[in-house]
Amino acid sequence: MSTITNKPTFEQMLEAGVHYGHMKRKWNPKMLPYIFMERKGIHLIDLNRTAEGMEKSAYALKQIAKSGRKILFVATKKQAKAIVAEAAKSVGMPYVTERWLGGMMTNFATIRRSIKKMQNIDKMLNDTTLTSITKKERLTLDRERIKLERELGGIANLNRLPSALFIVDISHEHIALAEAKRLGLKTFGIVDTNSDPNKVDFAIPANDDASKSIKILVDYVVAAINEGLEERKTQTTENAAVAE
Repeated sequence: MSTITNKPTFEQMLEAGVHYGHMKRKWNPKMLPYIFMERKGIHLIDLNRTAEGMEKSAYALKQIAKSGRKILFVATKKQAKAIVAEAAKSVGMPYVTERWLGGMMTNFATIRRSIKKMQNIDKMLNDTTLTSITKKERLTLDRERIKLERELGGIANLNRLPSALFIVDISHEHIALAEAKRLGLKTFGIVDTNSDPNKVDFAIPANDDASKSIKILVDYVVAAINEGLEERKTQTTENAAVAE
């Protein structure tokens, strides 16, 4: 397995609180292999297992990106939204950071129609020659455009189903996870001590509540995705040169 650059050190992970789990009474017993100890009623996650999960996830995500397939990032928790949206945008990947609309993946054709509607509203609002709509109608269209952008803006360029989902807090995003599983998509997730790590194909046992913890993990996997994209670009250039 090739090493991904910029892997955080144990000190950095400790500083970011990656090891802090939930209170013992809230734990999921299936997380037992990932728990290092209990302190003052709180479970602490084994950072060796976190590092393993990060490496496996990063390598698999890198291969998906290298093959030209899409990874959908899902994080609707307040402390994860901005971090995930920015990270996904940096590598041109789709994301959902507002409400997960039921059927977003399993009823993808309907979602695509809503995206098309949003794009049509855009055209109408930007068409300076269009004088047939009243101020009131323009205001209504504006409001609808804002609502659609908030809910679907992150997947506006997603023309087909992604190959994988990267989820922050698999318990919170259980609907997204269930849809991904139903469609046979690969699933990656930051999994805290209150969740079942067996529900995702690739689990990163870690604190999924603190923004610092989320950022350090998301930055690492995004760096791996970026490496995959760069390698794909190099490969394409080399293939084109050989073809000439």
